[in-house]
Amino acid sequence: MNTLVTGRRLARELGEWRSAAPAYRALADRIRVLLMDGRLASGARLPAERELCTALALSRTTVAAAYSTLRDDGYLRSVRGSGSTLVLPGRDRGEHSLHPGMALDFSKATAPAYPGLAAAFTAAAREMPAYLAHDGFDLVGRPDLREAIAQSYRDRGLPTSADNIMVTIGAQHALNLVARTLYSPGERIMVEQPTYPHALDTFASVGARVVAVPVTQQGGWDLAEALRQIRRAAPSMAFLMPDFHNPTGMSMSVHEREYLAAAAQREGTVLVVDETTAQLDIDRGEMPPMAAFSPTVVTLGSLGKLAWGGLRIGWIRAGRDVLAQVLRNRPASDLGTPLFEQLVATELMRQMPLMTANRSRDLRRGRDTLVGLLSHSLPQWNITVPNGGLCLWVNTESTSTSALALAARTEGLGLVPGPRFGVDGAFERFLRLPFGYGDDQLAEGVGILARINSQVGTEPLRLPLQAVI
Repeated sequence: MNTLVTGRRLARELGEWRSAAPAYRALADRIRVLLMDGRLASGARLPAERELCTALALSRTTVAAAYSTLRDDGYLRSVRGSGSTLVLPGRDRGEHSLHPGMALDFSKATAPAYPGLAAAFTAAAREMPAYLAHDGFDLVGRPDLREAIAQSYRDRGLPTSADNIMVTIGAQHALNLVARTLYSPGERIMVEQPTYPHALDTFASVGARVVAVPVTQQGGWDLAEALRQIRRAAPSMAFLMPDFHNPTGMSMSVHEREYLAAAAQREGTVLVVDETTAQLDIDRGEMPPMAAFSPTVVTLGSLGKLAWGGLRIGWIRAGRDVLAQVLRNRPASDLGTPLFEQLVATELMRQMPLMTANRSRDLRRGRDTLVGLLSHSLPQWNITVPNGGLCLWVNTESTSTSALALAARTEGLGLVPGPRFGVDGAFERFLRLPFGYGDDQLAEGVGILARINSQVGTEPLRLPLQAVI
């Protein structure tokens, strides 16, 4: 059954959608952006014209013209009596990529595979036959892998046993398991603003209401607002990225970690801390894990950013009582983490110092290259240089990044506009640019951005169908 998008929700997602273009055209363009960056799903049913007119305080003629534009461009199907359904062009032709034909895809903050990965796969393949007598269903994780993960925490000064670890199919899977365990209908979840988009997707899937705490490159985490939200909204959980935050690149100070951990524990809010980027240090130095400041913190980790995105191995570090609850709920979503990938991960955990040094070196090169290219080609953009992570969070000052993302597709460049990272359509003038690519790719991408930036300006563009699919 298709999901119905209410007029109220669509109005919230649209955010700052008006421009100098005709209202119907600007509305159609923004709905198309919401579809293409994932905030609205293909197959979702849009509100009736009359309902959206009320939600946006527009005439029915304007909304009808916007829907007609989307239909003409292949993004909307309307059937009398069944409403209007969003469509990603190309899906009916068997295309599965959201960026078909993209020469460069800057929509993902990722990095090349760790050079030692092939050897780890080879070693795991030699070991695998010895495990074929196992039934293959592993809901907790192999003991030696859990012990290796626990040791990585102990190496950071955080006492951890293998019993505190559950191995999962990546960090996103871990977040889904934790959210469905800790959240109950009607409760709130606190998030950072901006935040990781797929975390918002997870919380939307359980029907949670989110409350936001600002994170800025100038002031870090707004601790006063966080305390107000914890006390007033009483969120059951809070999702945080304290190390090389995605997308801003910021890291919490020791004071911020202590303050938030104490406030959450005192008020009964469980901090769920995403550490998938914690090992991506360039020139910051070691910081204590958030869990060092409260025994109730639940930590999510992964090898996806450090080793390779295609290695779907993550984990949950938590108290045994929390992991027992997660274990009871897990069979409803999956029946365990594949053994072969666990063997690969066990080998890689033994190489943690080498992996982190390798990744740090490559990220330093990419970061410095991208900063230099942007400073030369787009000096009007405001850049804060992070001391780790995978991306820059760039303030374009006046450029609509939704329009920029649409225009970039005509040049073969995939981008994600700023509002994808915000609650209620915020961050229209911000753009996340990953730097985990080669110098030639970064130069090509910045060249495209420089060419189209002056054309885009502050107005979202209306592009023909072939330019954006």
